[in-house]
Amino acid sequence: QVQLVESGGGSVQAGGSLRLSCTASGLTYTVPIRGWFRQAPGKEREGVASINTGALTTNYADSVKGRFTISKDNAKNTVYLQIDNLKPEDTAMYYCAAGNQGRSLFVGDYKYWGQGTQVTVSS
Repeated sequence: QVQLVESGGGSVQAGGSLRLSCTASGLTYTVPIRGWFRQAPGKEREGVASINTGALTTNYADSVKGRFTISKDNAKNTVYLQIDNLKPEDTAMYYCAAGNQGRSLFVGDYKYWGQGTQVTVSS
């Protein structure tokens, strides 16, 4: 089993920045891929970024390239999502997930999920 806990969400104005954190515990070596997803009200959950904690490979959705940066600190079992130049359309619940399909941004490829952290961007 793997447990994931997200933090760092909040309410910000457009143009601001946030850094989300996802700390994992348990049998984390079994699921080396970490993904960040978001879900806005009435919309499907979408993948925005992923990283292989055992390598340097990352992947981003086209819609967030240039504004979102995913990184990791293996010593802390933590993955980060830096979000810059926030826009109102970034408003969503952000979830961290763990899986073993490299670079995937598909919900179905992830086995474990956190409870989410809310990001709200005002114009």
